[in-house]
Amino acid sequence: MKRTQGRTPRSAPTEITNPKNRRGEPASIFEHFFDYQASWRLLASVVGILVLLTTAMPVRAENPSKILLSESTRLAEEARTHGTMTVQGLDGWLFFDQELAHIASGTFWGDRAAEVSRASNPEFADPLPAILDFHAQLQAAGVELLLVPVPPKAMIYPDFVSQALAERLATQDAPARLDPAHREFYDLLREEGIPVLDLTEVFLQERFADQGPLFCRQDTHWSGVGCVVAAREIGELVRKMPWYAEITPQDFDSLWHDMEISGDLWRALEAPDLEREIVSLRQVRREASTGLEPVDPDQGSPIILLGDSHNLVFHAGGDMHAQASGLADQLALELGLPVDLIAVRGSGATPARINLFRRAQRNPEYWQDKKLVIWVFTAREFTHADGWRVVPISP
Repeated sequence: MKRTQGRTPRSAPTEITNPKNRRGEPASIFEHFFDYQASWRLLASVVGILVLLTTAMPVRAENPSKILLSESTRLAEEARTHGTMTVQGLDGWLFFDQELAHIASGTFWGDRAAEVSRASNPEFADPLPAILDFHAQLQAAGVELLLVPVPPKAMIYPDFVSQALAERLATQDAPARLDPAHREFYDLLREEGIPVLDLTEVFLQERFADQGPLFCRQDTHWSGVGCVVAAREIGELVRKMPWYAEITPQDFDSLWHDMEISGDLWRALEAPDLEREIVSLRQVRREASTGLEPVDPDQGSPIILLGDSHNLVFHAGGDMHAQASGLADQLALELGLPVDLIAVRGSGATPARINLFRRAQRNPEYWQDKKLVIWVFTAREFTHADGWRVVPISP
């Protein structure tokens, strides 16, 4: 048969008008018709699959969680390249490069822990064994544990992280959760019997409260308003615990006021043209012979507030900005009693528990009247703590 050169041989009549069937005989008009129909069905199926793939790919690429992960990776790497901890977002919002790097890590426990953790010793990279052990020790001592991870600021205000996220999230009617790894880990802890207060949902619902946002725009910590919301949620759980019925609540006074702060991200940015942030604080005080005074932590309290500097900001003064307005103060107001505070400016993972052990070491009867440990630390600690060691709670 003569080959047609340079063009698809559509015009060769013998190839179309005289096809053969499987027996090598000239095909009947019915066999030819069904072969023709099958070819078109095959072609239509291939085209349909291509259309589905083409339309599905942009949806996957525009998934908000994946965009946040991608943008967090890019921005954290840029900050590291420029030697700064501060990532400039939109409308004056500043973000912490380590927090964005944590978000970019995805799953952070089990087999992936050593891969994504900043722990110097890979043996202590996984937070799960240390948390489970701490809970078991407290249970043996007759003390309850409430785990309260502080959501990353970028998870609550992702539309201020970058223009790409702002454009993608502008089409959503309500802010959605973008932290599948956190949710999976918290569910795993609950399956192990550990109570976890996940603040993410309520923070998303109230992220623009009347008194202001729940995180400082120019600092790595939550705001005074965030402390109030967190204390309210914690208080609702604590008041339902059976032992709390035996508590005689005390009366404390509170007063809202505004304050200008020099946030740690603002200081690291070294941008004199960026005005300092003003935050709203709820100051908590008690009546004294000399007038109103702060509610100091009480080592005899049945409640221990344990963790990182999220428990010190607006409470400890100095580089923590203010006094009498932090989480410990708001809990005292919510529960009607001061808490025992063990918090560090560094990591709330291992160092805070070491300090707890030292306190029990100094006082053999320390655990005798304790009922509850509220463990509050930033969620980025899951990957950016220098290890999650198993630490005893008493000698």
